[in-house]
Amino acid sequence: MAETLQFDPARTAVVLIEFQNEFTTEGGVLHGAVAPVMDKTGMLAKTVALVAAARAAGVTIMHAPITFAPGFGELTRHPYGILKGVVDGNAFVKGTWGAAIVDQLTPADGDIVIEGKRGLDTFASTNLDFILRSKGIETVILGGFLTNCCVESTMRSAYENGYRVITLTDCMAATSPEEHDNAIAYDFPMFSIPVESAAVVAAL
Repeated sequence: MAETLQFDPARTAVVLIEFQNEFTTEGGVLHGAVAPVMDKTGMLAKTVALVAAARAAGVTIMHAPITFAPGFGELTRHPYGILKGVVDGNAFVKGTWGAAIVDQLTPADGDIVIEGKRGLDTFASTNLDFILRSKGIETVILGGFLTNCCVESTMRSAYENGYRVITLTDCMAATSPEEHDNAIAYDFPMFSIPVESAAVVAAL
């Protein structure tokens, strides 16, 4: 697989989905749920290394945090599924420590922070597609939380929108190893090129 990985950095973007304290850091509302997969893959350190290499190579780095106003007025009054857990845990409230991007991945000068993510698919509620097209991006490299939720939803839309999609199998985490592994084994190959981050670093 590694030999097919070639990048034009000027036409490539890394999109980091929800690397926020609620997920990444001890004390975050959802950290306990994802910690086992994070530990298994070493995803935070690997993501930091990948971002440093990509940034140095001239790849566009994009951050896609999810945030809500206090009270979650943007959502239905009767949330269900994954967003019910967010509301019940009072997670990702704008301006709080939990909603902040983890210190190790603080956006650098030249990085782009995608505003307005309120749901699972990053394309659905933001101007991500507009920014990618205006910059001439053709390859989108994805990592983040949750493997089988926001990362998967964004991957599918990127594929549908005609981008070449690379998914970083060791730079994402789900709420169980089973969900993480199943998504990568069965869903990701249909809509992306799933690889470990080291293969991308080597290709850069």
